Amino acid sequence: MKLTSRLAPLGLAGALALTAGCSGADTGSSQGTGAVDVSKLKLTPITAAAQGAVDSVNWLLEDEPESLDLDTQGGSAGRTVLSNVCERLYQLQPDMSVRPSLVAKETRPDARTLVLSLRDGVTFHDGSAMTADDVLYSLKRHADPAMEQSDEFANVNSMRRTGEREITIAFKEPDALFTKALAGDAGLVYNREQVEKAGEDFGTPGQGDACSGPYELTGWKSGDSITLTRYDGYRGAKPLTKRVVFRWAEDSAMVNALSTGAADGAYLDTVSSAAALRGRSGLAQYYGPSTASLALIPTERGGLADPDVRRALSLVLDRAGIAKSGYGGLVEPWATPVGSGAWGYEKATFEAAQKKLTDAPAAPTADDLTRAKKLVKEAAHAPDSPVVIGTDSTQGRLVIANAVRAALTQLGLKAQIKTVPSAAYGEFYGDKAARADIDVLVADWYISKSDPLGFYDNGMSDNSNNWVGYRDAAYDREVEEALRTIDDKKRAALVVDIQRRFSEAAVWIPVAQMPTVLVMNDELTGPPASMAYLYSPWAAKLGAKSTKSTKKG
Repeated sequence: MKLTSRLAPLGLAGALALTAGCSGADTGSSQGTGAVDVSKLKLTPITAAAQGAVDSVNWLLEDEPESLDLDTQGGSAGRTVLSNVCERLYQLQPDMSVRPSLVAKETRPDARTLVLSLRDGVTFHDGSAMTADDVLYSLKRHADPAMEQSDEFANVNSMRRTGEREITIAFKEPDALFTKALAGDAGLVYNREQVEKAGEDFGTPGQGDACSGPYELTGWKSGDSITLTRYDGYRGAKPLTKRVVFRWAEDSAMVNALSTGAADGAYLDTVSSAAALRGRSGLAQYYGPSTASLALIPTERGGLADPDVRRALSLVLDRAGIAKSGYGGLVEPWATPVGSGAWGYEKATFEAAQKKLTDAPAAPTADDLTRAKKLVKEAAHAPDSPVVIGTDSTQGRLVIANAVRAALTQLGLKAQIKTVPSAAYGEFYGDKAARADIDVLVADWYISKSDPLGFYDNGMSDNSNNWVGYRDAAYDREVEEALRTIDDKKRAALVVDIQRRFSEAAVWIPVAQMPTVLVMNDELTGPPASMAYLYSPWAAKLGAKSTKSTKKG
């Protein structure tokens, strides 16, 4: 998995989120609207079912997609559009579980073989039928080393068509996460003829979509708008909304457009926008599960190389204060560096394990401070020079940076903050040289898979995201075992123990989990409130609350 900031495009990580499949933007405060009591902020994956038809809806993105070819350019804006247009072999559900979609049935003749029986009756938007050759072509395109999703195929030995509607995939080792990857961009299915006809222009304005989803791409005016129109040949339920028009705006402009009714809805990438819109007349706001989180990532520079010092910092960090002052109460203090949206299976197991982690308190007590000071005093390599905290100037991250400095000061350690322009912030993630002068990064990010295991490989000895150089052979072996464990219950037990090891070593220091935020005109309802909107057709459920209600763009 490439490491990226939650708000940056995938291709940045190498310079990311979090949209793991994620670009620095303001995740700031409540803008004077008043903090929310996070204990009352329930995360719900769905909104009420729509009842009425809608002619047209105006939807906002945080920016214009650079491309609508997710193989060459990832990013949350492009995914928000294409999730309604292009189908995947598996589909992420609102509750973050994964189910077959273009796959009718999966079988596993042995632990290293996956056979996909493809759904019949699927047509692309040009009217042609989806074939096994189209699916195989799409998989091989995703696996090309030059493409965004190529790392998802590293364990694949071969992919071939073994029947008229059958694809067989052979693995080097059993692969527990592969079908979850096929619910993401690695599972997109394209019309081969249309992609090859478009050539290098595929995914650019003026080109078709080569897909089979409930909406088709009918217009892209560069710099202005993207239009999707309901595809009446879709095999599934007919969407209630005939047309979705996407435009883009940042921060205050997005808040203004939603407040005035110029836009009907948006999935918000910044918590500051959500806080600024709370209580606005005519708008409804929903919060759903996400894998997104805020965390501190210690770097190679070494100021936080000692695990005892990292544990001490985690014990005295005021997470509740950060949530209130930096994020208007719209994030929740959290004990792991991955949000609860990753609990796509065995949810009760992961929920119980999270509650047992006590080294990341929401509000530190006097006992926590005493214990933390003892850890620092007994540490083999406590820093004798200032710990440098890397951030940009967005308010949320600055609040975290100041809280980290205050915590280190409580521990008798020196600290200073290094602030870079937001445009340069993303470089910290993918460029070792860019973070050479900082000891810890204030980070926000997410993973694309609804499995915590999709995060914890970051702690393996040879992982490029293991900046602090954590080394534990037992940890490495357990991650490898979990990656080969297909049975969900058995894998969950392994992941819980991996999570414990990671937390005890404080490889990363968790701060808070961030919800998915959906804001809509209060006459509309239906789409998921969870992070599933990035990978499944959310607009297919969008419509009016009342059978008498209709909106016109």
